[in-house]
Amino acid sequence: MARRKKISMQDIADKLEISKNAVSLALTNKKGVSDELRSRIIHTAKEMGYGSYAISESSDSNILVLVPERIMSYQDNDHFQFFHDMIWGLEKSIRSKGFNAVIAPIDRESEHRLQLPRLFTDISYRGIILFGITRPEYARLVWEQDVRLVMMDSYYRELPCPVVASANMEGAYEAVSYLIECGHNDIGFIGPVNLTTSHEERWLGYWKAMQSGGLKIRGEHCLTSSVGYDYTVEEISSFLSGLEERPSAFFCSNDRIAYILAELLQEKNVGVPEDVSIAGYDDLQYDSSSGVDMTTMRVEKERMCDAAATMLLSLTEPSREAVRWSIASTLVVRSSVQRRENKP
Repeated sequence: MARRKKISMQDIADKLEISKNAVSLALTNKKGVSDELRSRIIHTAKEMGYGSYAISESSDSNILVLVPERIMSYQDNDHFQFFHDMIWGLEKSIRSKGFNAVIAPIDRESEHRLQLPRLFTDISYRGIILFGITRPEYARLVWEQDVRLVMMDSYYRELPCPVVASANMEGAYEAVSYLIECGHNDIGFIGPVNLTTSHEERWLGYWKAMQSGGLKIRGEHCLTSSVGYDYTVEEISSFLSGLEERPSAFFCSNDRIAYILAELLQEKNVGVPEDVSIAGYDDLQYDSSSGVDMTTMRVEKERMCDAAATMLLSLTEPSREAVRWSIASTLVVRSSVQRRENKP
């Protein structure tokens, strides 16, 4: 890809109408600019072909990272930080191995029309990492291309290929086992298991822990399906209002749900954790009015990113093997869970 002139930081600053100092801080990974601006600067640097950020002509130098645009948007505050950290971590891991991470957002219209990003055909690349949740039909479209492919975070069982994901079932099992150890024998579950493999596996981990503990799963204490990308506040509120009696604890399949649950319980004058204990998943720094410090399973994002880059670079050709690299999560105990001294 020929360049007419050498691109400077000032050129990037002029295009974005920001200071050269802001560009320098972003490209040298220093503090002083927001995560959103840092991403814009790096993306622009790649587009313009600045230094080591330039997209290479060599098919062995670029790795294409396909990401649903909705999870890259700062407007989605509930998920932005978690997914932004993962995208940034992927870019960092790929660059540390001497390759260029080329981020290709998938907008909603392209996803529904089953259109691949222009970068898919406009540049050469070693392989593709498909990150995040897409429509199954879109994932199949990518899978059907004759390219080296690794799916990350979410995957589709009917599309056998290498996958890097959190050890969701094992993590959920550990979290629910901790609730049981704390004396809770009536534990509810909230998570849209019909939407993604991650939520489904966390449900299976909950189920396995309850079975191992000899505890009964009460269907009326479980909310497991949703019509949207994640539960709305209204859906969770409606579920709580329909309960004749509450369990002593809930395991939620992500921290967003856990914090919403804590806020709604407090609105009903139910103490967390005095009346109801809650454990979540992801270790998401959620902006909550509840004041609760959430017990959770920390997804080891940096290790997942490095594993995805390593797995892709290990492929010598497109693979149809359902190889899975599961990264263990870490239990983080905080004050949202309280031990029950008097077990029924």
